[in-house]
Amino acid sequence: MSDNDVKLGYIGLGNMGAPMAQKLVDWPGGLIVYDVRLEAMTPLAEAGATPAASIEDVATADIISVTVLNDEQVHDVIAGENGLARYAKPGTIIAIHSTISDTTAVELSRQLQPEGIHIVDAPVSGGDRAAKKGELAVMVGADDLAFERVKAPFSQFASLIVHAGEPGAGTRMKLARNMLHFTSFTAACEALKLADAAGINLQDLGNVVRHSDKQTGGAGMVMFRDDAKPLPPDHFLYQPFVHTRGLGEKDLGLALALGETLGVDLPLAEVARQNLAAGLGVPHTAETTKES
Repeated sequence: MSDNDVKLGYIGLGNMGAPMAQKLVDWPGGLIVYDVRLEAMTPLAEAGATPAASIEDVATADIISVTVLNDEQVHDVIAGENGLARYAKPGTIIAIHSTISDTTAVELSRQLQPEGIHIVDAPVSGGDRAAKKGELAVMVGADDLAFERVKAPFSQFASLIVHAGEPGAGTRMKLARNMLHFTSFTAACEALKLADAAGINLQDLGNVVRHSDKQTGGAGMVMFRDDAKPLPPDHFLYQPFVHTRGLGEKDLGLALALGETLGVDLPLAEVARQNLAAGLGVPHTAETTKES
C-alpha cells in the first residue's frame, strides 16, 4: 500500500496532538481528525483535514494516532464501548502517543491482536515547540511490520524515530527519558537555591547551563553504552568515565561544602556524589586510589 492509499486519523487535539496533527494535513491519503471539543478541530479542518463526528468515523483510517491525557482515556478511545476497536478493520494500526503505564499498550496489543489490529506505543519527546517544527523524537514499540508502516507518517512530525522494541517498549523508553528529565529539573532547582544563596545572577547561570549543555551533550553523553554493567578497565569508555567521575566527585564535594557554609540543604547533590561512580560503572575515587 502506497502513501497515496494510506488514510491517517488523529484523535486528541490538545497541546501536543494539535501541532502533530497539523504536520499531517498534507498527507497524500488524507487525514481525518476528532476531538470532543469542536473548536479544536476547526483549525485543522480549515487547513485541509476532515473533521469527524465521532470515533467511529476515524476508524475508517488505516493508521490512527491517539494523543489523550491518561490510561483511562486511552482505554476508552481504543477499547471502550464506542472505541476504535469496535469499528476498525483488520490491519489497522493504532498508535498511542500519550505517556501512559508501560503495561497498557501490551494489554491492548494482546486484546486486539486476534482482531488483526496492531497497537503501537509511540510516545514523543521534545514538547509542543518541537512538534510545531516537525522535530520530535518518537520512541516506537511495535512489531517490525507496523514499525515500517508508521515511519513515513511519523517522519512528518519527528526528526528522530527509534524502534524501541515490541509494544510497551516505547513507553518504557519514554519513562526512563522522563525520569531523567524531571530529576534533572529537581537538581536544577537545587543548584538554583545554592546560586541564589551565594548571590549569583540566576539568569546568567541559566544561560551558562544551556550553553555548556549544547557543547557537551548534557546528561545524554553518558548513556551511549550497550548496558549498565560496571565497565572493565580495558573498555574504551573506562578512562573517560574515570576522568568524568573524578571531576564530578570533586565538584560535587565543593558544591556541598559551599552549601554547608551557606546553610543550603543539597540532598540530590549528596546522592549524586555517592552514586555517580557506580552509575558510570567505574570505582569511586577512593577505591581507585587504593587500587593504585
